[in-house]
Amino acid sequence: MSAGIGKTRIVLLGPPGAGKGTQATAIVDAKGVPHISTGDMLRAAVKAGTPIGKKAKAVMDAGELVSDEIVIGIAEERLGQADAQKGFLLDGFPRTLAQAEALERLLEKLGTPLDCCLALTVDNEAVVQRLLKRAQIEGRADDNEATIRERMRVYDSQTAPLLGFYRERRKLIEVSGMGTIEAVGQRIREALG
Repeated sequence: MSAGIGKTRIVLLGPPGAGKGTQATAIVDAKGVPHISTGDMLRAAVKAGTPIGKKAKAVMDAGELVSDEIVIGIAEERLGQADAQKGFLLDGFPRTLAQAEALERLLEKLGTPLDCCLALTVDNEAVVQRLLKRAQIEGRADDNEATIRERMRVYDSQTAPLLGFYRERRKLIEVSGMGTIEAVGQRIREALG
């Protein structure tokens, strides 16, 4: 599959442990578009010392969550860069309905409307077991069953409205995140064209 074929302006959604990171790498390699994650955008803006990056740094240094306004400002800076003109894979943004609406306006302004929202769907119990196993292998003491279930609950409550938002706009593509990395990757390639 060569770059520029099929869908190249993508929002990637999926609960913790759905395999987003692994699949994101394969998608950006196949499509030749940048992988843009909220965390990476924030760190880059802070490092570059942009006005919005300075705002973000002050909030993060205070141990607080970065506001939608700051995240959207940073997204605007990043999506306006030359490499994002041919496409992008957004990971971790939008997280809320307000962010999804702001992203829609931003992409309209940039003349780069979203092609789709790719949502990895999983069986919650299987993912809890997957994450517990990963925590054991990687020695992640903070990843216990209670914290994993809380992260899943937060994802479900915040992200369910996003699925409806993109479904209404006929942009939602749901792909099962269950099975081998290769099987999930094949389903994603077929869905994205």
